[in-house]
Amino acid sequence: MFNNADMQLRSTQMTDQSPRGGVHERRRGALAASAEGRPETSDVDAFLVTSQVNVRYLTGFTGSNGALIVGAGDRPRSGDRIGTDGRYTGQVAAQAGDLEAVIDRATASALIAHATANGLRRIAVEGDDLTVSAFGRLRDAAESAGAELVPLDGCVARLRITKDADEVAAIAAACRIGDEALGALIDRGAIAPGRTERAVARDLEWEMFGLGADAIAFETIVAAGAHSAIPHHRPTDAVLTVGDLVKIDFGAVVDGYHSDMTRTVVLGEPSAWQREIHAVVERAQQAGRDALAVGADLRTIDAAARTVIADAGYGEYYVHGLGHGVGLEIHEAPGIGAAASGTLPDGATVTVEPGVYLPGRGGVRIEDTLVVAESGPRLLTTTPRTLRVL
Repeated sequence: MFNNADMQLRSTQMTDQSPRGGVHERRRGALAASAEGRPETSDVDAFLVTSQVNVRYLTGFTGSNGALIVGAGDRPRSGDRIGTDGRYTGQVAAQAGDLEAVIDRATASALIAHATANGLRRIAVEGDDLTVSAFGRLRDAAESAGAELVPLDGCVARLRITKDADEVAAIAAACRIGDEALGALIDRGAIAPGRTERAVARDLEWEMFGLGADAIAFETIVAAGAHSAIPHHRPTDAVLTVGDLVKIDFGAVVDGYHSDMTRTVVLGEPSAWQREIHAVVERAQQAGRDALAVGADLRTIDAAARTVIADAGYGEYYVHGLGHGVGLEIHEAPGIGAAASGTLPDGATVTVEPGVYLPGRGGVRIEDTLVVAESGPRLLTTTPRTLRVL
């Protein structure tokens, strides 16, 4: 305990009040163990986690103000603490009841005070989460207590790449909602000439909510005609017209986990160039999916799809990476692209989403979410990828 009139340390029984408390404790143990064998963390005493997504991953706590101190190496887990403010006293007890909580509005500073009071002197912080000014304030607080902050990136992100069975189940449920929602719109003729991009996007989002989504994964992309050549076009009041390619990129959230899928349809009989670029992207997407394997080099996976598009003469019109991890965030590690580094682990959940975008004319993207396993990649999004004529 330590003196601070604005702070209280809530003691709880070290019992699991969270349905997945054992999972979260194991994740914190994995973070602690990650310090060993890595030069940049070998002499670190603790990790200060400030990213709200990472706090949720390691504790189950979903409040908007939370931080976590986790001892590094083989230090006892009983020294770990979660921090939040008075608005979340009950919520933190319910969701992260296997941890003691420091209740203070200045959450991260309070945890540093707790850590230094318990003899921790070298504390790693999430440099990719903190602003320069926030890091400066925390550094000053640590130095005044005789401690040092070390900015590190990606320690928790690396752990999050591999999904457990419950995480995959949540992502799969979000994917099913996306599949069913798009199918419902197509079945009732909601993607049709005369409607606007914005109206189709809102219909799709409400359909996902009606099917049980907790949220939408990101702002739904509906891009018609020439707009379909803009990879991340935002829906407007542009009216869908016969002859348009319509690119639809969207996802749902279930239990905090995201889905991501893109399909491109055409309104009326497609022209030869539309059929051609769709067929090219379809072949590239298949090649990318086929390249997903445990231990595969990320750049090699990207090249499998990119080569198909380049060989067809459209290489300059493919302007982004092949895919990314999906989980508690819509874009997370690993990135799959020409500049990526590393290999694909068992249990990674990733997208494969090549595209061809012809400025002023139209574009095609086909995207699926898959989970990687020793037995081969498993599709979590199942809507057919062939060109759908509406």
